[in-house]
Amino acid sequence: MAMLAAVFVSNLPEAIAGSTGMKASGWSRKKIILLWVVIALVCAVGSLAGYTLFTNTSKLWLAFINAFAGGAILMMLANSMIPEAYEHGGKLAGVFTVLGFFVSVVVVILERS
Repeated sequence: MAMLAAVFVSNLPEAIAGSTGMKASGWSRKKIILLWVVIALVCAVGSLAGYTLFTNTSKLWLAFINAFAGGAILMMLANSMIPEAYEHGGKLAGVFTVLGFFVSVVVVILERS
């Protein structure tokens, strides 16, 4: 549950930034929504496939896969999201980034207690 909440919350700013950029580039609202629906469906199918394919995978390999995925997300944040957020949002972008991590940690702690 914590992972689902964290992914949902962390994707909102990215989706808003992406949608704003597409809208500024002249994309129609219908085309933007269609794109996000297709992305959501592809992700759902990918999640189901991953869950099915990796059900019997060892804990060591799952730890490696999770660490790799986490590193990829952090790299994407550091390279594109954080500089853009600071450019458009100023110092409050950093505050909300820290608050986002805090909420994620709280959700994990509450889930495990």
